[in-house]
Amino acid sequence: MKYPKYKKVLFCTDFSENSDYAFEFAFGIAERDEGLLYVLHVIPDSPYQGYVNSMLDSETLEKIQGGIKEDIDNNYIERYVNKIEKQVRLEIVTKSGREDEEILKFAKEEEVDIIVMGTHGRTGIEHVFFGSVAEKVLRHSHFPVFVIPCREKIEH
Repeated sequence: MKYPKYKKVLFCTDFSENSDYAFEFAFGIAERDEGLLYVLHVIPDSPYQGYVNSMLDSETLEKIQGGIKEDIDNNYIERYVNKIEKQVRLEIVTKSGREDEEILKFAKEEEVDIIVMGTHGRTGIEHVFFGSVAEKVLRHSHFPVFVIPCREKIEH
């Protein structure tokens, strides 16, 4: 059996420690297979967005959105871009919407070979209320999904 080459690797991040750990795997795959590494962050929709928009003037909203964009850009650079030093081809992508839907939509549009993402390892009632983006992606994906458990679970 010949091992498949993953030429397009989609790494999904929420900028958590768990995502940072999963990045090591995504980077390793892209580097080994000389592939393109997409780093995708999805800004979740807020159920209060309409209310916030109605309470603030457009100039204030633009400042807030600019600050959010700057923070996201800094996270990309600090957590990922600075660590790879041009060892792989990289494309940074930010989307807004429901995380699982945007991840799957992007994967389909770009015809990725594999999706790599971390999980927070929530269990019990916390999992029931918050769900799992990784679980939803895994359940609905037409692409292989490599889900990396949180580091604490691996080390114990």
